[in-house]
Amino acid sequence: MSEAVYKRVLLKLGGESLVEEEGDFGLHGNALKNITEEIKAAKDLGVEIAIVIGGGNILRGASLSDIGIERTTGDYMGMLATVINALALQAALEQAGIPTRVQTAIEIQAVAEAYVRRRAVRHLEKGRVVIFAGGTGNPYFTTDTAASLRAMEIGADVIFKATKVDGIYSSDPRVDKSAVKYEELTYIDVLKKGLKVMDSTSVSLCMDNKLPMVIFNVNQKHSIKRVLLGEKLGTTVGA
Repeated sequence: MSEAVYKRVLLKLGGESLVEEEGDFGLHGNALKNITEEIKAAKDLGVEIAIVIGGGNILRGASLSDIGIERTTGDYMGMLATVINALALQAALEQAGIPTRVQTAIEIQAVAEAYVRRRAVRHLEKGRVVIFAGGTGNPYFTTDTAASLRAMEIGADVIFKATKVDGIYSSDPRVDKSAVKYEELTYIDVLKKGLKVMDSTSVSLCMDNKLPMVIFNVNQKHSIKRVLLGEKLGTTVGA
């Protein structure tokens, strides 16, 4: 077995990774099965994996403002959606034989542990996958920012952002056929060009702490494992 180039990884998953078609809502069995298989293939390399998951497949903040729900309340509702996704992913991973813990930034004692950095690191050291839910626990911060923050806190070597596009493009390749794919970018490139890969707070955090990011298509077979083994998939963002 080849050796992974990273020891500890923070995997950022959007809520859309748990549905089959973009724009769908809810949870789809096939999508859960596929993402579980991808994580298992990566975990079998002996890598420590933490996950931050979004909630867009259950709730989208923009639609809440349309019906008169204020931003702060909508953001807390979104955090609860990420907890639902985290529990679903935990159930799927444990059915696949992967010990998993969910930690939440907002306390929900009946279903998950409260986020404690030292406890999270200990779980990783014991070979458990740790899923961080509830974002940062604060409104006005995205799950992208939560991913960067948790990655720093647990001492991750890299952030993997798993999307449904195979990297960062100059514009949306699904709309603009002339869009150019970037193989490598600096943090400053991403910020200056306004590339919508991660929000600016998240990218700035990574830049300040020299934490690399790899953005790739999670629907490609064993993409997480392949990136771990050093294959050049997607786009790498670094110093």
